[in-house]
Amino acid sequence: MGKTIHDVAVAAGVSTATVSRALSRDSCERVSALTRARIAGIAEELGYRANHAARSLKKRSTMTVAVLVPELTNDFFMEVAEGIERELDRNGYTMLLAVSLNSVEEEKKRISALADRTVDGMVVIPSASVGDHLQVVADRGTPMVLVDRIVEGAELDAVVSDNEDGAFKLTKALIADGFRRIAFVGGDLTASSARERLSGYARALAEAGITPEPGWICLGGMRVEDGYKRMESILESGSVPEAMVAVNLLIHLGMERKLLETPAGPRSTAAVIAGFDESGYTPFLPACRYIAAQNSTGIGKRAGERILELIKEKKDPGKKKDGEFQRENAGNRIIRLPVTIIRP
Repeated sequence: MGKTIHDVAVAAGVSTATVSRALSRDSCERVSALTRARIAGIAEELGYRANHAARSLKKRSTMTVAVLVPELTNDFFMEVAEGIERELDRNGYTMLLAVSLNSVEEEKKRISALADRTVDGMVVIPSASVGDHLQVVADRGTPMVLVDRIVEGAELDAVVSDNEDGAFKLTKALIADGFRRIAFVGGDLTASSARERLSGYARALAEAGITPEPGWICLGGMRVEDGYKRMESILESGSVPEAMVAVNLLIHLGMERKLLETPAGPRSTAAVIAGFDESGYTPFLPACRYIAAQNSTGIGKRAGERILELIKEKKDPGKKKDGEFQRENAGNRIIRLPVTIIRP
């Protein structure tokens, strides 16, 4: 039979209330570090495990924040999740990770299931531009913060990169190197990040007096296979641009893969790519000229801070704190973090 909190209290010579406080990270400041360590050691020796479900019912808090991402294969999403998790753990919260599979319908199912688990809050990287279902959950009392993308039909706080400015600077760097025929590759325009990056690319060309040809804008998808297909179409078009802007890392990888599979010749050796998202292997991508590096862990940290602020505001509405978040046309309150252009 499992040991109870009463057994730990008897062995430690303290009250059950002291044991409860010592083993609860969110109230441990009421017990000295020495006492906490001693009680934790006794609990471990006895094999005691706290009943978190009962504690959650009593406190009306699970000390859990759900993080919903479109996919796990994207390094950027995982780095953001790591930044969130570090901030949550530092404050005694646990992260529950879920995946929407880049589907609005799956996103709705996951959001509903997570709400049923009575998580204290949610951080969501939306799968598309539709946000009515997110607003419904927020209106029912679940604090929510968006990351990376903003949505229509919702008035939620969001932490994103300055995508438009990043793509603008990325394209300007190519123009400064003497390139004029520059393509934009990949992008699902239902995602605000892709729309903003396309806008930044177009602005840089316009400021340089360059009118893009119809074939230069090669939209479609955000995954490796999409980049491969877009690159294949470009090579087969007979009018290969001098340089290309990849909407994200996965598209960039797909483009590089197709180039590596293409026999050496003018079409492949002249390829120059500038893309979003830095990773440990971007220096090894042959065609890569520039990278727009997002502050992924910084975005995660700020999102973690904000969701914890909203959870506290729910408990004490008098302590509302908008800080640097600015309301934009879509109705969302947004903070944009700068993007850095680097040459691998």
